[in-house]
Amino acid sequence: MDLILWRHAEAEDSEPDLQRALTAKGHKQARKMAEWLGTQLPDGCKIFVSPARRTIQTVEPIGRKYWVAPQLAPGAGPLDILRTVNWPNAKETVLVVGHQPTLGQVAALLLTGKAHDWEIKKAAVWWFVQREAQDPDSLYLKAVITPELIVK
Repeated sequence: MDLILWRHAEAEDSEPDLQRALTAKGHKQARKMAEWLGTQLPDGCKIFVSPARRTIQTVEPIGRKYWVAPQLAPGAGPLDILRTVNWPNAKETVLVVGHQPTLGQVAALLLTGKAHDWEIKKAAVWWFVQREAQDPDSLYLKAVITPELIVK
């Protein structure tokens, strides 16, 4: 199974939290990353997005169908994300657009077995692959990319 974690792009500081919108820089980050992901994702990729406005605005430029998953809202735990995407048993590639610190905790949990508070930069993507669902030793980190690394 391929699991891709995409942190939302830069958002304004405002209240209520779920209504925070992307900044102009955030829209640019989202477009850049969406363009790159659009060339990398398989056709059958399932996309799950937090109900927060900033995550929906982050994923929209990709131009694919996505599902808003309340279980991915700010404050969710790493196991909430893994259960939602059926890790590691899903047959298709899954993209999750979410928040810190949860995405960093998922990354740490997958790579170390513990949900440490690892930082994932805004608009960055971490791409994991586990070749065999029942074999944690078949897990590897395929890519970590930020919008700044994407060259046009």
